[in-house]
Amino acid sequence: METSYLIKYAEIGIKGKNKYKFEDALVKNIISRLRGVEGEFRVHKEQGRILVMPLSDYDRDELLTALIHIFGVAQVCPVTAIEDKSFDNVLSGLKDHILREIGDKEFTFKVFAKRGDKKYPIDSPEICREAGKYILDEIPGAKVDVHHPEYKVFVEIRREAYVYVSGVPAPGGMPVGTAGKAMLLLSGGIDSPVAGYRIAKRGVKIEAVYFHAPPYTSERAKQKVVDLAKIISEYTGPILLHVINFTDIQMAIYEKCPHDELTIIMRRYMMKIAQMIAKDRECLALVTGESIAQVASQTMQSLAATDAVCEMPVFRPLIAMDKKEIIEESEKIGAYETSILPYEDCCTIFVAKHPVTKPKLDRIEESEKNLTDVIDGLVKSAYETKEDIWVSSF
Repeated sequence: METSYLIKYAEIGIKGKNKYKFEDALVKNIISRLRGVEGEFRVHKEQGRILVMPLSDYDRDELLTALIHIFGVAQVCPVTAIEDKSFDNVLSGLKDHILREIGDKEFTFKVFAKRGDKKYPIDSPEICREAGKYILDEIPGAKVDVHHPEYKVFVEIRREAYVYVSGVPAPGGMPVGTAGKAMLLLSGGIDSPVAGYRIAKRGVKIEAVYFHAPPYTSERAKQKVVDLAKIISEYTGPILLHVINFTDIQMAIYEKCPHDELTIIMRRYMMKIAQMIAKDRECLALVTGESIAQVASQTMQSLAATDAVCEMPVFRPLIAMDKKEIIEESEKIGAYETSILPYEDCCTIFVAKHPVTKPKLDRIEESEKNLTDVIDGLVKSAYETKEDIWVSSF
């Protein structure tokens, strides 16, 4: 009996008549992700289930790692499919599966049954009772615990019988691509990669824009951002990263605008350029890693002044998270160690000693008039000379 892999989802299950669209998107994303895994696999839907069936030799750890990095997948369960679903065969297959997945150690369990084939002669409660008794009789280390079992043992009777135990947890969420596309402002810091992860988990396909300021920021700083995009792409699929040379714009702002307003004005021009790229790439929104009051440019007044230049929505998935929570999530997705590498980005290089924390929009707009004779050409040049890099972890 060969092992297959049952893909469990959570939120997709409440989508009603549209559920099949999300299932189809998830199947498509799984097939795409498995192209980077050694081996051949068949991915198909069957009676409300998605199954991944190996068709050749493969590395189990590599396969599981790929599957648990796909948004929309809530759990991956190695299963044994039993074609001849007579109850004796089901019980025998269940014993073999438990010994293969758990071994002969002591463990507690509870049996769950689902009878999709209503013509099957044994109902679900009886399946649970008889399977539980069989496990106790045949596997010496097994003990029943109906309240807090170490392992949940599942028996599903469908076109075939499927037996499996508790699986490997995955992030859940919605399949990437089912909720449109957005442009992520990606820096080399801790926050923006987490924002990209969070928005993609809601089904949003992301591209990213990075503002580079050579020679004030090094090629290592740029590579750091590429590496962060690669980490995010483990979950989102390939990301198109747009690299903008922002040096001339920053220098103009530094020379012509009040220094306490540098960060706000700089952010406003970043948002303008990001929006230009987003419109060109048919994105529906911008995404940033900002959190209220984390720094001077993220007060309510500062965010309002920044948003004033935007015509499309700006999504901020981290807006109510504190730094500890953001760091914990950065560690969870594997981005933290890269994010804290000591390569400065363009925001930190030109930060003011005493930045304004409650900017007034009319004053900011008045200060920007100092840029009138140069800014349009600088923005146009930055946009036209951007570098596009496809980034993928597989």
